[in-house]
Amino acid sequence: MTRRGWLLPAAALLGAALTARLGFWQLDRAAQKTALQAAIEAEAGRPALANAELGGEQQLHRRVVLRGRWVAERSIWLDNRAMDGRAGFFVVTPLRLAGRGEAILVQRGWAPRDPLDRQRLPAVATPAGEVEVQGRLAASPSRLLELGEGRPGAIRQNLDAAAFAVESGLALLPLTVVQAGPAGADDGLLRHWPAPDLGLQKHYGYAFQWFALCALIVGLYVWFQLLRPRLRKP
Repeated sequence: MTRRGWLLPAAALLGAALTARLGFWQLDRAAQKTALQAAIEAEAGRPALANAELGGEQQLHRRVVLRGRWVAERSIWLDNRAMDGRAGFFVVTPLRLAGRGEAILVQRGWAPRDPLDRQRLPAVATPAGEVEVQGRLAASPSRLLELGEGRPGAIRQNLDAAAFAVESGLALLPLTVVQAGPAGADDGLLRHWPAPDLGLQKHYGYAFQWFALCALIVGLYVWFQLLRPRLRKP
């Protein structure tokens, strides 16, 4: 067989091997995410942490029952957040922890936006005394695409916890709390938080696409190089 004759089989073999490898890589990523999901569920099933037990990022996803006082004047309203198909704000307020010098950001819930006045903040009840907050530990609030630098003020697109700690002068712990509890029980906020999405279906979808492309390469080679020439013979 000539060098040119080897070129097409080699290209087909390389393409099939590469696409199959990418498909298995996506399945491996899905397996990693499945293990992570199991770890998250295991952490959520452990006893809730109290003020004195709060530490660092190794406690991510643990349940908490905290006591402290809201730093209401430092509340941040994260814009363009949706819940139950409606546009509005995520309300984030620091909680100064009782018996400690630190505070922690609490993602308290969702409030609707005034469609006629985007700068008008909805009324949210924030008790002045010591409160108990139940929830789970999470990383910083989810980020949305933002062009340019974020503007300071109560209404923001995103919130950088480290920069906000410097801005507010608060000693913030490196995690946030996603508050749980009945929606609108005492503050008018909704808390229909979606389950953490690790993107499992995305990896399975990509794996299917790569395997389908692999099958297509093999199928085309077999048809045009092996079957079709034989069918043309008299």
